[in-house]
Amino acid sequence: MTASSSRSRLIRKLRDALGDVICAALEDADVVEVMLNPDGRLFVERLGEGIEAVGELVPGAAEIIIGSVAHALQTEADEDRPIISGELPIGGHRFEGLLPPVVSAPSFTIRRRASRLIPLADYVSAGIMTKLQASIVRQAVRDRLNIVVSGGTGSGKTTLANAVIAEIVADTPAHRLLILEDTAEIQCAAENAVALHTSDTVDMARLLKSTMRLRPDRIIVGEVRDGAALTLLKAWNTGHPGGITTIHANSAHSALRRLEQLTAEVSQQPMREVIGEAVDLVISIERTATGRRVRDVMRVHQYAGDRYETDHHSQIDEDSHAA
Repeated sequence: MTASSSRSRLIRKLRDALGDVICAALEDADVVEVMLNPDGRLFVERLGEGIEAVGELVPGAAEIIIGSVAHALQTEADEDRPIISGELPIGGHRFEGLLPPVVSAPSFTIRRRASRLIPLADYVSAGIMTKLQASIVRQAVRDRLNIVVSGGTGSGKTTLANAVIAEIVADTPAHRLLILEDTAEIQCAAENAVALHTSDTVDMARLLKSTMRLRPDRIIVGEVRDGAALTLLKAWNTGHPGGITTIHANSAHSALRRLEQLTAEVSQQPMREVIGEAVDLVISIERTATGRRVRDVMRVHQYAGDRYETDHHSQIDEDSHAA
């Protein structure tokens, strides 16, 4: 059996295991996430519509799905290896599967890879971002400022980062973009772009060091989540401005504190001066009861006198002034 026919058979087996409801959800451009809880209830989150229950799966079917994904990822799923993480061979969606004993019954979440780009103009028309915030972001792109997009789980950080990257490509189409990710989620239409992915043996810090030899104009990191943050900040500070990354934090100021924590993993100090010099703009997005909202666009000037010198452009403040 050839490698291509073996892969086709593997994908057919995985589709059969997932079933019609999940496969249909993964083909729906509005779907953000597919979630199976240990009680067998299946939920789907759609853009602008929130989460809804879409059915149930018996434990045996869920276990088959996790086992099929593990097989596709060339690993095993059992009591000794109860957590399966990786990209589905169908669509490149991000899969996280759990088996007992870490859960009471099989459970998984599939983060659907975005298939359509939402431009900044649509963020404004949908009320997610104000006109002023969008103009500040566009000016930051033109000025080659380093941008951090922050938000909690499911807040839409990567989707917003993709919108900013689209502005970068439109503004400087000749620039060479280096894109570093753990899981492929960044969308980039640049003609001169190189995508790199971490592996079991190559971490983000190692990729960043290699990137410096690949002649980047802009360095984009899907998400910083460890001490590699310091390597990225130093790269931004040494002749490679205009980059973008995302970080898990619930506010703009929390993003700076999170960077302090990450840099402290590889340094004796939290590197506040380096952060203040490297980070120029923080865009904070959050998920609310009525949908997503860019809570704050914060300009970072420097760290001096035991504090970050910043300017804020908060949607909350603009709403109150408009009222």
